[in-house]
Amino acid sequence: MPASKYHPPEFLVDLLNARSPSGFEGEAQTVVDRYLEPHAQAYGRDTMGNRFASINLNGSPTLMFAGHMDELGLMIKHVDDKGFLFFEPVGGHDRSVISGRRVAILTRNGVVRGVTGKRAVHLMDAEARKRVPEIHQMWIDIAAKSRKDALSRISIGDVATYDQSFELLRGSVGVARAFDNKAGVYVVAETLKRLARLKALTAKIVTVATSQEEIGTRGAIPATYSVNPDLAIAVDVTHATDHPDCDNRKHGAVSLGEGPVITRGPNINPFVFERLLACAEKSKIPVQIEADARPTGTDGRAIQVGRKGVATGVVSIPLRYMHTPSEVVDLKDIERCIRLLAAFAKSLKKGDDGVW
Repeated sequence: MPASKYHPPEFLVDLLNARSPSGFEGEAQTVVDRYLEPHAQAYGRDTMGNRFASINLNGSPTLMFAGHMDELGLMIKHVDDKGFLFFEPVGGHDRSVISGRRVAILTRNGVVRGVTGKRAVHLMDAEARKRVPEIHQMWIDIAAKSRKDALSRISIGDVATYDQSFELLRGSVGVARAFDNKAGVYVVAETLKRLARLKALTAKIVTVATSQEEIGTRGAIPATYSVNPDLAIAVDVTHATDHPDCDNRKHGAVSLGEGPVITRGPNINPFVFERLLACAEKSKIPVQIEADARPTGTDGRAIQVGRKGVATGVVSIPLRYMHTPSEVVDLKDIERCIRLLAAFAKSLKKGDDGVW
């Protein structure tokens, strides 16, 4: 379908355009507060910056949905005499895609625009052209005249994001700077909004927009302690491996547009996995399976071992070009993920705790 015929959800677009590097999630928090708090029976915040929304407060079991709202960033570490800004990466960057990007630096006085730079290819010898520059060999140019000029506009410790907003490529396929993991935040929040309209719901539902996942699932640790859920599902993105340069023998087969991905492995509770599959089949939601033999690189790794242990599942949205300025997702997979989580929540009965 033509891009003009597809209308992406406003809530999702606002989340994607919000700038929220790990530890600086303020813009995403504001979006979550605006769209989600009116639908919650209880709403809370904590010192980590997590956001909690709850419905059916006397229900049982307690089911927690978690999606992290932080993203990659660049933190200003040093300003040289000429006013160029040097940085540290926030989260796991691919160094080969950092330079030549427009960035937005978040300062106490608003956004300062800049460009990431490095030595031009014309000024490199043959060996240098083969190497990816180290972080200290790149900088941010804000057109400052001096260190003093630069520091009048930015401060040491300010953070930047790539200055890329959401766009539709074709039909329901979109590109954005931070589908990882604004897509997951939208899924868990929208699921709660839809469940809030139901009269017959057994479980208590708590949605958490978590902080600082990209630097060690840090927000999910106290969030799990606070919520103390019986069951939980972490929603994140996973690698779509349907592009030319990917060996499915190493990375499995996951395709864009073919439905959400349910993870199977030691991080995943068997009851949760089987129930997700059953709900997908009953609701005719196409799903894909991903095997992970270790703790996943998601909030699920922290949630599973929280408090006395939590029966945990991980549901992911296929994504191409992870941790780059242009991540690609099919929004149909996001909608299917919401439907799957809602079906799972509605299927729960008192006593469903995942003990096995």
